[in-house]
Amino acid sequence: MIARIFIYILLMIVLSDIYIDAHYIRHLKNIRWWKRLLWWLPDILMVIYTILLASVKNYAPDNLSWLNVYLFLIGFMVIPKAFFALCSIIGWGYCKLNHSRKNWGNFVGLLLALITIYILIYGSTIGFRKLVIRHVDYYSKDLPASFEGYKIIQWSDAHVGVYTGSRVTILQRAIDSINAQKADVILFTGDLQNMAPQEMYRHIGRLSSLKAKDGVFSVLGNHDYSKYIGGTPDQKRANERETIKLEKSFGWNLLRNENHSIQRGKDSIIIAGEENDGKPPFPQLGDIKKTLKGTSNKNFIVMLQHDPSAWRRSILPKSNAQLTLSGHTHAMQFEIFGKSPASWLYSEWGGMYYSGDRAMNVSVGLGGFVPFRFGASGEIVVIKLHKSK
Repeated sequence: MIARIFIYILLMIVLSDIYIDAHYIRHLKNIRWWKRLLWWLPDILMVIYTILLASVKNYAPDNLSWLNVYLFLIGFMVIPKAFFALCSIIGWGYCKLNHSRKNWGNFVGLLLALITIYILIYGSTIGFRKLVIRHVDYYSKDLPASFEGYKIIQWSDAHVGVYTGSRVTILQRAIDSINAQKADVILFTGDLQNMAPQEMYRHIGRLSSLKAKDGVFSVLGNHDYSKYIGGTPDQKRANERETIKLEKSFGWNLLRNENHSIQRGKDSIIIAGEENDGKPPFPQLGDIKKTLKGTSNKNFIVMLQHDPSAWRRSILPKSNAQLTLSGHTHAMQFEIFGKSPASWLYSEWGGMYYSGDRAMNVSVGLGGFVPFRFGASGEIVVIKLHKSK
């Protein structure tokens, strides 16, 4: 993870302090060499920390605490200083052009630095612990009459490896909230783990406790394919088999380019689950034809697909699935005034989207690889199906 942006992080760490040291620190009265060294010491340690994390062969270290502490320090020290330095440089340039002595960029930079620290602390504590239950009503003329009011729970992107220590209560509260809804069916749309199936061992009892009248169905997300760890192809395949085995041991119906029929008298709906079909570098294992084998255009189909980009790319043009459920984006775990940087990458990143009568719900997920959320709170989605005239 860090290796991918290694150079950019080092530049942000070093260049900000070079500017601040050259323009402010060295001009302080009675500044001794050892005091300047103290100023640079955190940067030196962060550079070493960055190099060590970048040298990890896996996407992240096995003990995620090392990554989480590192990212907190980046947010607490490096990014605020980078904002201050950038604003100060812009303000300094403005002063030169306009022959002014008051560098307002310093004040703007200081304000942005304080806002950044607030967002970091809030998002790492209160923000990550918030849980929202979002209610959605979906109307379709194709819904069989027997399924009027049918209640679906969608949850996604649990990333259970992050729930250690006191965070275990967050996952337990979410599971209790799901069961309290008394849903007809529970649908999980991928990314149960961060990197390896061993993360699930401590949560087997919790994940096995999910219950619904018509069962629990799931699909795999990009993190569930063991693509984020090193090792031989055989070791990776063994990890993937363990993930699949665990999900099935919970009593879940894991759908891998498969579908399942749910009956109400003579009526039925189809729960179809397609394997991850993302854009590179994410796994492209979805097979829409295989997923819908045995179904017809007369069926009402709920399609589970972890990556929402597959909706317009393949699900809409190649199937008649009326309702698609996805996750994956997390809304980048940051949303303010209804806007998220996820919109730069995905045209559908959170909430309900429509194409005529067909729709897709993108859940912003429950957890995250990194325990941080600001605005884009962890969510459980309650979807009620209705027959429209």
